[in-house]
Amino acid sequence: MTIFQSLPPSVLQAGAIFLSIMIEALPFVLIGSLISGWIEVYITPDKVYEFLPRNRWGRIFFGTFIGFLFPSCECGIVPIINRFLEKKVPSYTAVPFLVTAPIINPIVLFATYSAFGNSLKITFLRALGAIVVALVLGIFLGFFWKEPIQKENPITCHEHDFSHLNPARKVFQVFIQAIDEFFDMGRYLVFGCLFAAIVQVYVPTRILTSISASPLLAILLLMFLAFLLSLCSEADAFIGASLLSSFGLAPVLAFLVIGPMLDIKNLLMMKHYLKARFIWQFMGIVTLLVLLYSYMIGVML
Repeated sequence: MTIFQSLPPSVLQAGAIFLSIMIEALPFVLIGSLISGWIEVYITPDKVYEFLPRNRWGRIFFGTFIGFLFPSCECGIVPIINRFLEKKVPSYTAVPFLVTAPIINPIVLFATYSAFGNSLKITFLRALGAIVVALVLGIFLGFFWKEPIQKENPITCHEHDFSHLNPARKVFQVFIQAIDEFFDMGRYLVFGCLFAAIVQVYVPTRILTSISASPLLAILLLMFLAFLLSLCSEADAFIGASLLSSFGLAPVLAFLVIGPMLDIKNLLMMKHYLKARFIWQFMGIVTLLVLLYSYMIGVML
């Protein structure tokens, strides 16, 4: 107790904010890790391919919305997409899934709803933003992009084969995969919570006010922040909610939409599997669409 009493009040306040965000977010990260582990063990790209519609528009919409039933955290989405492409799933189906699966799945939607005080509006706007970006990318790849997006000699995606295991061993592997996923996501969550706490306590209000007074600057700043923090989509809503009072709706919405689509860890994985030309196109389209979408929502609301 003496040690804590000797600390400055601002440090104690930052610590309390840090712990409160962590405690709120961890249950969702845990649930998301368990679902990710279950997908890794029981679901294969072959099974998804069996359900693909036959026409191009149907496949674009399938890729956009299947994430609701086939959830995946963005921490492991790129290797999954690579496996889909290797199984001849079209890029205009795989890339929309890459964009929406980490956002429109039930765990992330419920986490967003809870983080923002049971706000259906913000939950809907986040999902809508992801769907808009996914559909545009699907149309672009389906009707305008004429070459494969995979590298000619991509780095082999390490895929575990769990089909030979008995039911008990499969359940055990689900927990093994979930533990790995949980600790991998946890380190990013710690940095995000720490940053949010420091902003709330130590950044002067006048600086935040001056930034938020320029909507485009605030949106670009939080988009860049989402890229740097590389948070898990099951926890980023709690960081976004803590920044809402400082930056406003439009910048936080941009933070929530672009983070699962484009961050450092995803970009590093993409460069192993996908062509550089496509990655640059992907980055440009996603950035422009999220910027325009968030700005328009900010103007309308």
